[in-house]
Amino acid sequence: MTINEKLINPQSIVVIGGSNNIHKPGGKVLKNLIDHRFMGSLYVVNHREEVVQGVRSYHDANDLPQVDLAILAVSARHCPGYIETLTSEKNTRAFIILSAGFSEESSEGAALEKEMVRIADDAGACLLGPNCIGMMNRYHKSVFISLIPKMDPRGVDFISGSGATAAFIMESGLPKGLTFSSVYSVGNSAQIGVEDILKYMDETFLPGESACVKLLYIESIDDPDKLLKHASSLIRKGCKIAAIKSGTSEAGSRAAHSHTGALTTSDLAVDALFRKAGIVRCYGREELITIASVLLHPEIKGKNIAIVTHAGGPAIMLTDALSGGNHRIPKIEGQDSEELLSMLNEGASVSNPIDLLATGTAEQLGIVIDYCEHKFDNIDAIMVIFGSPGLHEVFDAYEVLHQKMLTCSIPVFPILPSVQTARREVEYFLSKGHINFPDEVLLGNAISKVYSTPGPAEGKILRDDVNIPLIRELVAEAPEGWTPPSLIRELLDAAGIPTVEEEVCTSPGTTFSAARRIGYPVAMKVIGPVHKSDVNGVVLNINSDQHLEAEFGRMIEIDGAKGVLVQKMLSGTELFIGAKYEPAFGHIILCGLGGIFVEVLHDVSSGLAPLSYDEAFSMIRSIRSYKIIKGTRGKPGINEELFARIIVHLSTMLRFAVEIKEIDLNPLIGHQDQITVVDARILIKK
Repeated sequence: MTINEKLINPQSIVVIGGSNNIHKPGGKVLKNLIDHRFMGSLYVVNHREEVVQGVRSYHDANDLPQVDLAILAVSARHCPGYIETLTSEKNTRAFIILSAGFSEESSEGAALEKEMVRIADDAGACLLGPNCIGMMNRYHKSVFISLIPKMDPRGVDFISGSGATAAFIMESGLPKGLTFSSVYSVGNSAQIGVEDILKYMDETFLPGESACVKLLYIESIDDPDKLLKHASSLIRKGCKIAAIKSGTSEAGSRAAHSHTGALTTSDLAVDALFRKAGIVRCYGREELITIASVLLHPEIKGKNIAIVTHAGGPAIMLTDALSGGNHRIPKIEGQDSEELLSMLNEGASVSNPIDLLATGTAEQLGIVIDYCEHKFDNIDAIMVIFGSPGLHEVFDAYEVLHQKMLTCSIPVFPILPSVQTARREVEYFLSKGHINFPDEVLLGNAISKVYSTPGPAEGKILRDDVNIPLIRELVAEAPEGWTPPSLIRELLDAAGIPTVEEEVCTSPGTTFSAARRIGYPVAMKVIGPVHKSDVNGVVLNINSDQHLEAEFGRMIEIDGAKGVLVQKMLSGTELFIGAKYEPAFGHIILCGLGGIFVEVLHDVSSGLAPLSYDEAFSMIRSIRSYKIIKGTRGKPGINEELFARIIVHLSTMLRFAVEIKEIDLNPLIGHQDQITVVDARILIKK
């Protein structure tokens, strides 16, 4: 259901269940509407009262005049009846259901919820909730919480799947100066979910008028395609989006083996979706608030950061956080730095961090910021740490910081940690419209995460060198289940993915001829059992006919063995690529190093098919062991372009072969000049 104007900007609102008791949702939401001066007509339905909080009360909804928006705060069992009456008799086309007792509670409640949605859908009405705290924007404050921020068009739009979490995030963000343009609580998302509100924001986005930062707290993703489409669209229009997705830990505990089916968790699916959309992923309220505050600041164009401080410890911790995120704190030296040092107190340092010492003055702070902006040409942003031990007020320093932030050509981030000792000064600074970052490590980590989050992926499917008609033909003719080696090779060849030279053998004689044709040393692998290593079905570096014959005799006796595979023996860096089809999401592609890195450490990154080359490179460079891929300690790395090419080709194949539910390429053997698949398995279900 599309959100309509009656929900966003109603000209009349009725609170069903409004009361004089402001400690109940119906009383509190009415009080908030009154206190925050809702400009339209306001009504109440209350069976006992004639007047509620100064507003005329109707005993029966049938007696109401026409009304745009109804807020329901009555027992769940009464809600469908009110919606039926209001849609059919009062032309009401928007509903906010504060009431609980629906699908979150029982099967009976779920039936009531479905009935409400049916009635609303039939009438072309939109319905927010149930089991939510409501919503607020510049037109109306239809919530029953006490913390009601002043709506700021320059603030963030915030959509939350949890009312309590929305309240807690505002509780933490507002004292830091974070402002809100709108807040939506979707509750059970019976009709309208997070994705639907994001869709509305995308379709109504006006450059220069609409809020450009969106925050999401998501408990379930019901429509990944819708979320991807509208988040990507908003970001391409100039918006920035940060989100928490909770509720992934139970599935994450399944990652117990090296195969893709166990590794692909709902958490990795979310990672893949967010990466493709360009959403900055967060894992807690404070991180979300800090990243939102960073996104509201001017964008940092490069990696070089100047840290200005009067306290050594926080500067060191900030340096560590930024450096860990691949930012640089470049050393400042030369004539300009010596000139700046001469203007500071004895014992100060300008090497970066620039330490004013505890005795640093407001004037010196201004001079340092000017030098960072105009004299030191390799600085992309300035972090200013300035608190107070309580010996004297720091209003003058915060006024200087305020003025410099208004005029400086590079971003300036204020870190004002003395939120109690210098509380009045911090409040003064925030009153100027700024945001404070009281924790330097949270800020450093947030800047690094924002900088490393890729933009939205291209929508184009790359088809070059992938034989899609042949892939469709092979998959259509293939039986269900784990595919035989011959079909695996045909599919990978059709996808343009290089495979090792190999031959299927069912007798000692055929193994001898295969080994001689391929050339010793060879590897031998049992055909039949899915987990070859678990049944001792893999032998490497076979160098003679005698060793070959002995291993064939042993392997052919393994339970379920149908033959053996003789392969050319390759050595190099072991890599891993896998994919699993996740309902609603599509194919989740995983990549990383093979061997212990995937089997024990689960060091993989994820992407959502189909993938572009930029996405593939981002996946490769985001794994923890990337330095090995790049080359380290004198050992050459592998060819990243070839690795990315295989990832992209695999994703294209899977885009046109949804019957492939799981695929493992593990390991691939990588060098600087080639990457070859030496073991693979494919599961087909139709």
